[in-house]
Amino acid sequence: MRIPAHSVCTAIRDDIVAGVYERGSRLTEELLARRYGVSRVPVREALRTLEAEGFVVTRRHAGACVAEPTEQEAADLLEMRLLLEPLGAARAAQRRTEAHLKVLRGLVRLGQERARRGNSDDLRSLGGWFHETLAQAAGSAAMTSTLTQLRHRIAWMYAVEAPASPVDTWAEHGAIVDAVARGDGERARSLTALHTERSTAAHRLRFAPGADRAERVRNSQRAVNMPSLRH
Repeated sequence: MRIPAHSVCTAIRDDIVAGVYERGSRLTEELLARRYGVSRVPVREALRTLEAEGFVVTRRHAGACVAEPTEQEAADLLEMRLLLEPLGAARAAQRRTEAHLKVLRGLVRLGQERARRGNSDDLRSLGGWFHETLAQAAGSAAMTSTLTQLRHRIAWMYAVEAPASPVDTWAEHGAIVDAVARGDGERARSLTALHTERSTAAHRLRFAPGADRAERVRNSQRAVNMPSLRH
């Protein structure tokens, strides 16, 4: 598969999140360059970025490897999300543009319609788009970047159960947008805090604490080095 050099970081991150490269597995520049159809230079740059984001670690004698976060580190990410997403919503109520509101309202209409029809196939991606736009509406590049990285890492570490009532979930999204549109920062903050707390309860760790690391590394290295990789 060949991708643009500037997209290598996104491609590797997406594959880590999807489990193509398992926790602890080695990431060699040569194999990654061959896989994505690029030179080793953008791969090297991507690995540096992913290390800064917490997806990759560099080990002596092993080089770049997929990070192996602990259960506590995973829990910390959810706690950070509980604090930052409400703050982002409060800022969005003060800084959002009409373009942000247009996208947010459109997503809510689409999400509510599909939730009512029981068409849940793409509700998760719509929800991700909603929260990404809400973060962008906060008008802070640093906050948007931090929340985006949090979402990526949480998606990597946790499986999320589908909400029992998608209609209620999208009603919550709609109420948040109404508060943002009115410029009511405190209501946007409190509604988002409640929404985030409820969704956090549906998160389940993808990895088993205490699992045998050596066995997982052997398996993941064997999978990464097989010629019939995904894609």
